[in-house]
Amino acid sequence: MIRNAQVVTPEGVRENASLQVEDGRIAEIREGTIPGIRVIDASGNYLFPGFVDLHSDAIEKGIEPRPNTFFPVDIAVYELDKKIASCGITTMYHSLSFAELEVGLRNNNTAAGIIRQINGLAGKLKVNTKIHARFEITDLGAVPFLEGLIRDGQIDLFSFMDHSPGQGQFGDIIAFKNYYGPVYAKTDAEMDEIIERKLQAKNDNSPRSIALLIDLCRQHGIAIASHDDDSREKITWLKEMNIGVTEFPVNIEAVRAARELGIDVCLGSPNVVRGLSQARNLSAREAISRGYGDILCSDYSPMTMLHAVLTLERLGILPLHEAMKMVSLTPARAVGIADHTGSLEVGKEADMVLVDYSDDFPRVLKTFVAGREVFATC
Repeated sequence: MIRNAQVVTPEGVRENASLQVEDGRIAEIREGTIPGIRVIDASGNYLFPGFVDLHSDAIEKGIEPRPNTFFPVDIAVYELDKKIASCGITTMYHSLSFAELEVGLRNNNTAAGIIRQINGLAGKLKVNTKIHARFEITDLGAVPFLEGLIRDGQIDLFSFMDHSPGQGQFGDIIAFKNYYGPVYAKTDAEMDEIIERKLQAKNDNSPRSIALLIDLCRQHGIAIASHDDDSREKITWLKEMNIGVTEFPVNIEAVRAARELGIDVCLGSPNVVRGLSQARNLSAREAISRGYGDILCSDYSPMTMLHAVLTLERLGILPLHEAMKMVSLTPARAVGIADHTGSLEVGKEADMVLVDYSDDFPRVLKTFVAGREVFATC
């Protein structure tokens, strides 16, 4: 049992409460304690639900921290797993991209191999480990790889993205070059070649490939998301295709349409913490303050999820329990796992984070997965 905690539930904060765990699940939330069982004194600190992170490509940087500098997958996964637990994340969707026309790990053989390796390690890791496969629609060669992974039960979340210049995240060719060139040490000529190939591929069979993979995901019960949507037209298409999540929509037009059509808007927690988008697109704080945000993911920085929640509360944008839903219950619902995780409720797995927020700077004290302590500061 954890006693003397401020337990954050979907309905609000329960002061001076105790939470009892039996067989890895939450058995009771109440005032006072139950004699005869092991007790952890929370000392008045916050007890949050464990965070559900639907999109983190931190694993890519863990494996390839610098261009063409690679570490073994198992080392990267084990070390990142420890960091994830220390950040309060209890369910992590590692995001691997299939983007052969780009650079780095984002090619088909490498991505498919990494996914299979991560899944092979999953039972040995601290947190619940899942796979988010990201399909660049200009990479038609990725389709057979993704088909195989989906059929083999290797993928838990699928999204499609279009990073070709002229739309989405990159409104023009200059923006595309300015981002990818320095990050992956590409010359102007190399970038021109990549751009030409991407635009050509986009004009080929992208719609057919998207439809095929969406249908296959549906057959296997895999949740689907879209990425970098920039117009009402694209959001309307998502609704027509019964796709429930738009990741990182780039402008107010897109998030407003998503809200009207009942599509969850997933924004980046780094955007909330920093107060602006890395690509100078939509401000997450602005979107959430206008009622247009539903989910926060860590994107490239797992450490920002807790800080984003408390930033929203501190700035008066959302009450604490509503901000907390953005990193727990709502993402869990979006991918169909809210029946067993995502909130501190009786019957759910005891995925929890004990946080000291006594001096206006949060520190994770303990993280629990199914009632098992996987991280502690001492």
